[in-house]
Amino acid sequence: MASTNDLKNGMVLKLDGDQLWSVVEFQHVKPGKGPAFVRTKLKNVLSGKIVDKTFNAGTKVETATVDRRGMQFSYKDGDYFVFMDMDTYDQIHVSPEVAGDAANYLLEGFEATVAMYQGNPLSVELPAAVELVIAETEPGVQGDRSTGGSKPATLETGYQVAVPLFITTGEKIKVDTRSGEYLGRVNS
Repeated sequence: MASTNDLKNGMVLKLDGDQLWSVVEFQHVKPGKGPAFVRTKLKNVLSGKIVDKTFNAGTKVETATVDRRGMQFSYKDGDYFVFMDMDTYDQIHVSPEVAGDAANYLLEGFEATVAMYQGNPLSVELPAAVELVIAETEPGVQGDRSTGGSKPATLETGYQVAVPLFITTGEKIKVDTRSGEYLGRVNS
């Protein structure tokens, strides 16, 4: 149990029975008149649904102990992603729903943080940016060096991102895993 005064981003709460909600953001509000309260934005860990919820300040809320482990992506087994625990070498199967957008950037050997609750994977968290090779894109035309303008490019994972016109097939680029944006070239 914790108090609403102790809330932090990323904390997982057990609300409405056994539903798990992750704190996306919170704000302590002390109005001039009336009691203080805490305004939160919560994300359902399983469905991804985001709701706004207000608690009275100091209210007790039940927290869930979520185990975050560093794991390595091994391979894809049908629709499932197989991760190996770096310490115990145990393998777990993660469904595409749990992997979410992280699936777009997974290559064999990539390390990720897998959040587990009672032995079940809840989410896959990647670093903010990853480096991937462009598998295919239209060739750039001489003179396409100006800023602005972009073209689609397929990454080695099969995911498509927008890149500047001067990027060519085979180049390694940095991609933001939260937005899918091109961040720049990687000089080898």
